Amino acid sequence: MTKKYKILAQFVKDISYETPDIETYLQTKDNILKYHLSLDINSKFLKNKMVEVNIISKFQETNLERKKSNFEITYAAVVRFDEILKDNKEMEKIVLVSIPSEIYPNLEDLFITLINKAGFPEVKIERKVDFEKLYNDKLN
Repeated sequence: MTKKYKILAQFVKDISYETPDIETYLQTKDNILKYHLSLDINSKFLKNKMVEVNIISKFQETNLERKKSNFEITYAAVVRFDEILKDNKEMEKIVLVSIPSEIYPNLEDLFITLINKAGFPEVKIERKVDFEKLYNDKLN
């Protein structure tokens, strides 16, 4: 299948890291391997056959009982389509699978760097994200 779009730009739209105090840092340090990565994708149509695609990634601990650190990055891509796609399913798949698959490696590198430089060098994101599988799971 020929690519029907071109990524014009990729950039960090928002980045946030918060550890309010030393107690939270130590609590996070003890529990960082229990943190989970979650992703959300949204898009916004722009003019001239362009779309902005955002991947919002959060690395957090789900146990709300304890103090915890928060890590979040919104990574954006501006994409121009070669033509207006009449098939909404094709457009949806490009926005939710093809573009995120292309830009995710940059987001992943950035996210790992943020977490490691924030004082948690032991964190590695081992699993690769299969956007095709996520898309198909959503359909079923």
